[in-house]
Amino acid sequence: MTDAPNYGFETLQIHAGARPDPATGARQTPIYQTTAYVFRDAEHAAALFNLQEVGYIYSRLTNPTVAALQERVATLEGGAGAVCCSSGHAAQIMALFPLMGPGCNVVVSTRLYGGSITQFSQTIRRFGWSAKFVDIDDMDAIREAIDDDTRAVFCESIANPGGHIADLRAVADVADAAGIPLIVDNTSATPYLCRPIEHGATLVVHSMTKYLTGNGTVTGGVVVDSGNFDWSASDKFPSLSEPEPAYHGLKFHETFGPLAFTFHGIAVGLRDLGMTLNPQAAHYTLLGIETLSLRMERHVENATKVAGWLEGHDNVEAVTYAGLQSSPYHDRVAKVCPKGAGGLFTVTLKGGYDACVKFVDSLELFSHVANLGDTRSLVIHSASTTHRQLTPEQQEAAGAAPNVVRISIGCENADDLIADLDQALAKAHS
Repeated sequence: MTDAPNYGFETLQIHAGARPDPATGARQTPIYQTTAYVFRDAEHAAALFNLQEVGYIYSRLTNPTVAALQERVATLEGGAGAVCCSSGHAAQIMALFPLMGPGCNVVVSTRLYGGSITQFSQTIRRFGWSAKFVDIDDMDAIREAIDDDTRAVFCESIANPGGHIADLRAVADVADAAGIPLIVDNTSATPYLCRPIEHGATLVVHSMTKYLTGNGTVTGGVVVDSGNFDWSASDKFPSLSEPEPAYHGLKFHETFGPLAFTFHGIAVGLRDLGMTLNPQAAHYTLLGIETLSLRMERHVENATKVAGWLEGHDNVEAVTYAGLQSSPYHDRVAKVCPKGAGGLFTVTLKGGYDACVKFVDSLELFSHVANLGDTRSLVIHSASTTHRQLTPEQQEAAGAAPNVVRISIGCENADDLIADLDQALAKAHS
C-alpha cells in the first residue's frame, strides 16, 4: 500500500499495512500474541541479529500486528517508516534518543501539553539533555535559541490545550537553516487534518491514545520518519552517521538510507529502552484508524458549532478555537490544516478559578477525564490537573491559566452538547 500514492486517505486508512493473513486468510489483521518467533535455522537467526535481513526476532523489537500499524501510520503521514511504542511520552523520548547526547539541547515551543513541558524541562535533564522554551511564533527567538549543541526543534501542530496552530513551514525553514530536524507532535491534528512532513518536518510523533485510536481504550505512541533528512551532513548525529559498536561498526544512515532513523529506533531504541507497544493495543488502534476521516470530520463540524455558540455566551470571556474568524490563527487553518482546526480548544470563563471548577463539576454529557481525542466529549481544568506542575508563568504561556477550561469536542449531537454546556455555565455563575 505504500507504493499506491493515488489511493485517497479514506482508502489508505483502511487498507495500508493490512493484508490477508498468509496462514489462515483472515482479512482483519490478527493479534499476534507471541513473545518470540521461530528461526528457519542458525544462519537465519544470525542474519536477523546482524540487521542483514528484515524479520521478526522478539516482540520487544518487532511484532506483525505492530508492524501493520507502523506501515499504516507512516503511509497516512507520508513518511518513509515508523516506530510504534507504548505511549505518546515514550514516542517523544524515542524521537530524541538517536539525536541527543549529554550536553545537547532541544528548542521547544512553550505551547505544549503540560506533561510534555515537564518532560522537557525536568525529566530529560537526567539524561544530561536540556530544553530551551521559546514562543514558536517568534522565528527570531527560535534562531537565537539554537546553538552548536542544539539537536532539534520541537512543537505541536495544533497545540494542547489551546488549539494554537503553528506555522510549520516557517519553523521548518529555521531548523533547516541550522541543519537540525524539526519534530512535530501531530496528535491533536492527526494526518487527516495536517501532514507536517509536507510542511518540512523531519519527524512526526503521536500519542495514538488520542484521535488515532479514538475510543479511549489503549495507550500508544508512534514516531514517523520522513526519510528526508541527511543525517551524515554534519557530525551532530553520530548515532545515525557513525559506526555503531553494538552492530560491528554498521553505519545506520549509510546502510539504510531513508530508513536509517526507523531502523535505529527499532534496533537500538526499542532494544535498549524497551518502550514496546503490545499487539492488542496495536489492534485496537488499527481498528480506530479505519474511521479516522469520518470522526475527524464530525469533530471539526461539532467544534465549529459549539465554539461559535460559546463565543457568544455572556459567561464566557474568550474561546481559543482557530476555526473561529476571531482567532488570530484563523488564517493558518487553510494553510496548515485545510480540512479544519480540529476538535480541541479552551474556554476562558468569567468568574475565574471557582467558576471553572463549578462548570466542570456541573457537566453531564462531558466526561471529566485527563484525555482528549475520544468520540466522547471531554473536559478538564488544566491548571489544576495536566498543567498543575507548571509555574503560573508556564501555565499562562501554555494557554492553561487558572480561569481556563480545556474542551475536547466529541462526535455526539452538537445541540445536545450545547445544551449541556448551557446548563453548566448557568450553574457555574449562579
